[in-house]
Amino acid sequence: MDIAAFNRHVIEQFRANGGKGMIGDRIDAGKLLLLTHTGARSGKRRTTPLMFLRLNGRLCVIASANGAPRHPDWYRNVVAHPAVTVEIGDEEFPATAVVPSGRERDELFEEAVRQQPFFTEHQSRAGRTIPVVELRRADA
Repeated sequence: MDIAAFNRHVIEQFRANGGKGMIGDRIDAGKLLLLTHTGARSGKRRTTPLMFLRLNGRLCVIASANGAPRHPDWYRNVVAHPAVTVEIGDEEFPATAVVPSGRERDELFEEAVRQQPFFTEHQSRAGRTIPVVELRRADA
């Protein structure tokens, strides 16, 4: 599967439908956000569709990469350049990506697992600590 082509399709459909409804027959746009970030090395702006969660009242994404052994590219990018743009539904806003650590990260990840139990499997496969990334609205 060409993941870049798949993501382009998801982004296109998400925007065309105002971030609502279904994308294809399996993806609920209401559970996605589009994260636009700057490449850590390239400096190019990139957009990645991600599932989001509200964890203890905070807007978060989980850098699980489906349990892959390395962090996803978008994660490395937001660590290098934390100023991002978030699209949820038909709303777009600037945000700052913050990576909690220690007990704070653990508590957020535990809540993520409560909401989406498959993250337990991702963590067991990954062989790394899966980061939680909070997206703090910058225009509030």
